[in-house]
Amino acid sequence: MPLNPTIARVTERIINRSKHTRSAYIKRMKALGDQGPRRAHLTCGNQAHAYAAMGTDQAALMAERQPNLAIVTAYNDMLSAHQPFQRFPDLIKDAAREYGATAQVAGGVPAMCDGVTQGQMGMELSLFSRDVIAMAAGIALSHNTFDAAIYLGVCDKIVPGLVMAAGTFGFLPSIFLPAGPMPSGLPNDEKAKVRQQFAKGEVGRDELMRAEMASYHSPGTCTFYGTANSNQMLMEFMGLHLPGASFVQPNTDLRDALTREGTKRISEITALGEHYTPAYQVLSERAFVNGIVGLMATGGSTNLVLHLPAMARAAGIMLEIEDFDEISSITPLMAKVYPNGLADVNHFHAAGGLGYMINDLLDAGLLHNDVISVMGQGLDAYRQEPKLTDSSITFVRGTTESQNDKILRPSTDPFQKTGGLKQLSGNLGTGMIKISAVAPERHLIEAPIRVFHNQESVKNAFKAGEFTEDTIVVVRFQGPRSNGMPELHGLTPTLAVLQDRGLKVALVTDGRMSGASGKVPAAIHISPEAALGGPLAKLVDGDVVRLDATSGTLTVLADDFDARPVATMDLSQNSAGLGRELFDVFRENVGLATNGACVAVR
Repeated sequence: MPLNPTIARVTERIINRSKHTRSAYIKRMKALGDQGPRRAHLTCGNQAHAYAAMGTDQAALMAERQPNLAIVTAYNDMLSAHQPFQRFPDLIKDAAREYGATAQVAGGVPAMCDGVTQGQMGMELSLFSRDVIAMAAGIALSHNTFDAAIYLGVCDKIVPGLVMAAGTFGFLPSIFLPAGPMPSGLPNDEKAKVRQQFAKGEVGRDELMRAEMASYHSPGTCTFYGTANSNQMLMEFMGLHLPGASFVQPNTDLRDALTREGTKRISEITALGEHYTPAYQVLSERAFVNGIVGLMATGGSTNLVLHLPAMARAAGIMLEIEDFDEISSITPLMAKVYPNGLADVNHFHAAGGLGYMINDLLDAGLLHNDVISVMGQGLDAYRQEPKLTDSSITFVRGTTESQNDKILRPSTDPFQKTGGLKQLSGNLGTGMIKISAVAPERHLIEAPIRVFHNQESVKNAFKAGEFTEDTIVVVRFQGPRSNGMPELHGLTPTLAVLQDRGLKVALVTDGRMSGASGKVPAAIHISPEAALGGPLAKLVDGDVVRLDATSGTLTVLADDFDARPVATMDLSQNSAGLGRELFDVFRENVGLATNGACVAVR
């Protein structure tokens, strides 16, 4: 089928918008790539330092005839999703030797767990950690002894930060090797029910703890379809994973075989081989459009609306929120995975997963096939899935039929006709809303507002019984300039309780919501933020706000609004404690949320 005209138009608009930045970027990457293998430019002393600890690999490194692979790892054993990476360097090194290469751990990058910091002071460093990760990976790769890069990362800010590094070092071939999701535990809807019961005081902390531990119970990525698993989808749709690699569980024979196969493939596409495939060729305008289509078709995380523009800017590509909105308007929602449904990613994968979706969307003309991936030319390779035969990987055609139509449907019979992300604009600024998990009758909320300056005060008002009528909760001074733009997911159980009581409620904020948030209408990423004098700073208690996700508008119904003074807030309390002192320079220099809230790239 021919390419959908909206996809074609949006892609062309992105290409034209990015013409100057992209052409300058490609010129830089080509110049660096033309310099040939990196180690040739190092002195003998430089190389000796790099090889001193490499034991039996020293001879191969000194000969400079085999590719040397950089491993950039986000391993720690506090993140369940990243704990499996402990074994990966040895697997990669062994595989590299088998396939005529060497590999070194070039460096580690920090990796926060948003599940740990959710609702806590540490969450104020979470978004900025993305740019720190990009910088840390850049430091690792600046040693300039590598012919390709292998990135080990899964979760919320880690993959975006690593992609920013891959774009910055785009002359190097790059591949992402995931760890996979943990086995299914307590169903996510049951966990959410216990959280709401705790919020209402119906169960104690002991019962809540049992539910949480039954849900998050072993190594691997959390099984709901939040930002971490949306990242994995993105890497596959953009051609930075091996086909079908995203949702294979850790510490299995198939996962280990995929890690070895990924090492083999990256060894084949260095400048020392016949299939040189630098990352800048993979990270094209068409690849980013494919990623946005995947985000919409799966009902993925709102956080990627922040991260994708940041990733793209590292490759000289300018994405805007209007691109997401238009692509969402013509992309069918094909998957129902929690919080958009009851299934988890293991169920989704078993039903056909990403291979089924890519196959269907290609046939429907909603994806660009004329892209370059780590597998070579075209996205057709991602119609396949991996099979394990005699400890090696064979790629075979994946299923063309959904194995469970309550989880996965064809684009011709979707769960809804659009992707569920909607741009919002009006006299309160520009933002977005995810409606794929919001009941249709809640797409329009018009109600008086309550203004808060932190999420704890919302919870206190709830506990005091102050919410007795339809209310739009405004939480402002939560943008990147104010306090780093923390997620406000901790408000979801509270607002969900009010909603279940029959009230019409919504959230409006210049902060973020978690990729796990869903059923409560939330207008987020409002820009300009309150700390920059944005319109949210003019609101007062009792103002009537109209949030219309159908028309894409967010307005306050007040005749005197434009003439009002702008409220200010003493933000000095956000500058100290748990490392926040170190990030003043980030808060002072961060870009707008609509452009990805970037510090490291512009």
